[in-house]
Amino acid sequence: MVSSDSETFPLQFKLLVAGGFGVGKTTLVGAVSEIEPLTTEETITTASIGTDSLDGIEGKETTTVAMDFGRITFTEQNMVLYLFGTPGQNRFWFMWDELSRGALGAVVLADTRRLQDCFAAIEFFELRGINFVVAVNAFDGAHRYDDAALRAALDLKPHVPLARCDARDGRSVKRVLITLIEHIVSNFASRAAQPAANPTQHGATHAL
Repeated sequence: MVSSDSETFPLQFKLLVAGGFGVGKTTLVGAVSEIEPLTTEETITTASIGTDSLDGIEGKETTTVAMDFGRITFTEQNMVLYLFGTPGQNRFWFMWDELSRGALGAVVLADTRRLQDCFAAIEFFELRGINFVVAVNAFDGAHRYDDAALRAALDLKPHVPLARCDARDGRSVKRVLITLIEHIVSNFASRAAQPAANPTQHGATHAL
């Protein structure tokens, strides 16, 4: 029996939302999730003084200590995205390897006031071969730089997409996620199109 489109099991993607401390990861997940997002936010206390830098985000009162989780369904595309927000503080980096298991891609959220805070996330995904896009979060009052300046400052490779978003706006976040999915699909298609090495030829050459 051939299943109708409505009965087809949806494509499922596990995606990470990463970036520096206070860059807007929890806000992004909450803005787009169709379910009540799971958050692990705790109040920032004096115990974090000297450990977590609040430069540029002095008004921040809470922080993620484990992860955020949300889900969004694209019905027309028969696709479900599971979003996992990573903690931003260096002392919680041991969790990133676990959270990244099975992830097909990531959004690296950036704040132009503290671009250096997303360098580590970019390096993390590059080293593990995980597809990612960089999304610049439009904080109120933050300086706006053109794409060329941002790509140079972040040392982004030409194939890595650079997007802009407002993490508070679900439609804006959706556009970033669509950009990421298109990037993932394009990379998979490119790899599939590459001719496989002929083991017979390789063996014959090696024997010579």
